[in-house]
Order: sequence, then structure tokens, then C-alpha cells
Amino acid sequence: GSIIVTSQIPVQGWYDIIGEKTIADAILDRLIHQSHRIELQGESMRKKRGINKE
Repeated sequence: GSIIVTSQIPVQGWYDIIGEKTIADAILDRLIHQSHRIELQGESMRKKRGINKE
């Protein structure tokens, strides 16, 4: 089967979020091995369209 993982945090930032480097390495190794990564760049579409309620 396939799994889709989305995050607003770049992969490099996952180490800080997870906290334990060894565990972060194990998680990332299993997620990233044979995966297709799509990293979006640019301004948020919510900001562009005025959808953000802040």
C-alpha cells in the first residue's frame, strides 16, 4: 500500500520536534527510503487569497 505524509515542518526540523536523534533517524529512514518527496516553495495560498483568519 501507499502512505502519504504531509508536514508544514521541513524534514531537517523533525529532529528538533522528535527530540531524540536516534529515534528521529529511525523514523526518517523508514519514511524516506524509496519515497518521493515534494517540497513546496513560495508564499502560502491562504495568505494570497486572504483565507487566513489571523
